[in-house]
Amino acid sequence: MAKIGNIDVGDFPLLLAPMEDVSDPPFRALCKEQGADVVYTEFISSEGLIRDAAKSVMKLDIYEKERPVGIQIFGANLESMLRSVEIVEASNPDIIDINFGCPVKKVVSKGAGAGILKDIDLMVSLTEAMVKHTNLPITVKTRLGWDEHTIRIVEVAERLQDVGCQAIAIHGRTRAQMYKGEANWKPISEVKNNQRMHIPVFGNGDINTPEKAMEMRDVYGLDGAMIGRASIGNPWFFNQVKHYFKTGTHSALPTMSERIDAARRHLQMAIDWKGDILGVLETRRHYTNYFKGIPDFKPYRIKMVTSDDAKDVFAAFDEALDVFGDYHFSRP
Repeated sequence: MAKIGNIDVGDFPLLLAPMEDVSDPPFRALCKEQGADVVYTEFISSEGLIRDAAKSVMKLDIYEKERPVGIQIFGANLESMLRSVEIVEASNPDIIDINFGCPVKKVVSKGAGAGILKDIDLMVSLTEAMVKHTNLPITVKTRLGWDEHTIRIVEVAERLQDVGCQAIAIHGRTRAQMYKGEANWKPISEVKNNQRMHIPVFGNGDINTPEKAMEMRDVYGLDGAMIGRASIGNPWFFNQVKHYFKTGTHSALPTMSERIDAARRHLQMAIDWKGDILGVLETRRHYTNYFKGIPDFKPYRIKMVTSDDAKDVFAAFDEALDVFGDYHFSRP
C-alpha cells in the first residue's frame, strides 16, 4: 500500500499527471470517475499566484469529489514559492507538488521547472524550505536530469527524501530530450531499489497501454504510474489498466455513445467552470482523441474544433452519434 504522507493511495496507484491546459477540474472529474487514484492540477506559477493573476488563481479551484488531489506549483525564487504555499493552502488540497520537470523554454529560462536540474542544491533547499512551511505533504515531479551527462537522479531523489519530500514522480527523460525518443525507466527503478529510499517512487513517461503499466509495476518494481498524454481525450485509460491488472484481458473499448456522452459532459462542465468562450476553446484538444480512428469522421471533428458557439458543438455531437452510433472500435 503506497502512502503519500498519511494518505493511503492504494496498491500501485494510477495518478493523473499535471498537464497545462489539460488537467483542469472537468477533465480531472472524468478521470476520477474512470479510476484515477490521485489527480493533480495544471501547474501553477508561484509568481502568477503572488501577482493574483486570474489564470493562476483559477487553477486553484478543486472539488471534494476529486480527492485526493494535489496542487502543483513551479518557480525558482524561495520567497515567492513560500508565499505561494500559503495561498495554495487556502484551497485545502491534500498534497502540494513541486514541478521540477517542465522542459518548456519559457519556464526553464527562469530557472524553474527542469531548469532547476542545473542547480541540485537549490532544488533541495527549496524543497526543504517548503516542507518546513506547511503541514501538507510536499511531493516532487522531476526528470532524470538536465541531459544524459548529468543524470544523478538516485542521489537527487535521496536528498529530496532526506529533507522531507513525501513522494517523487520521475519522468524517464532528460530535459534535453523534451518529449522525444523513448522514456528510460531503468534509472527510475534504480531510485526505487536504493535501500535508503522509503517514500513512494512513481514512474512517468510512455505509459500508453495497460501492458506498459504492468511492466512498470512488475518488471521495474515502481510504486505507481503517473499517466499523462495517454489520458487526453481518453479518461477510460485508468479503468482499462485496472481491468487488465485484475483479469489479464483488455476491457471493451468505449462505444460511440459513451464517447459522445463523455465529450458532452466534458464540454458542459468546462462551460460551467470557465464560461462559454473558454469552455468551448479549451476543450477542443480532447476531441481528436475521443474520436480517434473513425473513418470519414473528419467533417464532424472540424465542426467540433472550429465552432465557437457551444450549441453548434453539441449539435455536432448529436450528428456524429446519428451517423456513427453503431461504429465498432478496435485496438490499433
